[in-house]
Amino acid sequence: MSLGVDLIPHKVCTYNCVYCECGATTDHTATRREYVPVDEVMRELRDFMEKNPRPDYITFSGAGEPTLNIRFGEVLEFIKTHWPEVPVAVLTNGSLFFNEQVRRELLHADIILPSLDSALERSFRKIDRPVNEIILKEIISGLEQFRQEYHGQIWLEVFILPGYNDDEENLYALKLAFERIRPDRIQLNTLDRPGTKKGLSPAKMVELQAIADYWGLDNVEIIASPPKRKELLSYRSDMESAILETIARRPCTADDIAQILGTHVNEVNKYLGVLEEEGKIRRETGERGVFYKKR
Repeated sequence: MSLGVDLIPHKVCTYNCVYCECGATTDHTATRREYVPVDEVMRELRDFMEKNPRPDYITFSGAGEPTLNIRFGEVLEFIKTHWPEVPVAVLTNGSLFFNEQVRRELLHADIILPSLDSALERSFRKIDRPVNEIILKEIISGLEQFRQEYHGQIWLEVFILPGYNDDEENLYALKLAFERIRPDRIQLNTLDRPGTKKGLSPAKMVELQAIADYWGLDNVEIIASPPKRKELLSYRSDMESAILETIARRPCTADDIAQILGTHVNEVNKYLGVLEEEGKIRRETGERGVFYKKR
């Protein structure tokens, strides 16, 4: 059970990935500043930790790139000072690892989960659509440098999108990058919810396994598919019921459901994948995006 800390408004990011389930980037930037009031975040953290059981993790995540907040390091230091027994994870696209200050701030986290979808510049720009000042070779060099400086776990996520980064040239370039970065785990993922670009298809499980076999590395894991997700201890049947009851009244987007239920859209997406796989809901495209209906 993870307590999420979101230091970035929806949707501030260095990327505008074609597959992003959080929607298109509205503030496409590499500028670090205090996007949300960090003092308020720290007050909320203290209040939560005083009134609730300890979470298994405190995780920096959200609908954007968390390291864009220039006071990110202060919040991480605050957590490790007050609750050193709770491990901290950081979900990041890795785009700012060329920045020495960002790498220094991340050193106190227990697990870093950066993304690397391609090791070829043209594929990187096609799939992740970064701001112009973000250069792929600098990201890979930054990740390599971070591995030398950092003593915690690095779990590198690779998002496979057929037709974008699943050919042999891309896969071979990624393997060379893995040899430089030396992550503890390589997490292979693919499309689960609709992305920002229409017509995208997920890689099949057999294709993901073939990619893992091609790399021939013993630290590659394929991220749990929606049916497996239901077996996790953190899967809540009450949340599933609440989602079904909500869309039974009227069709809703993932953002609508999150607002109605008072939770984060990333949390809602976890359940939508399971419900769709089980045939309990269906999707339909409308003017505001993808709507979900109860079957």
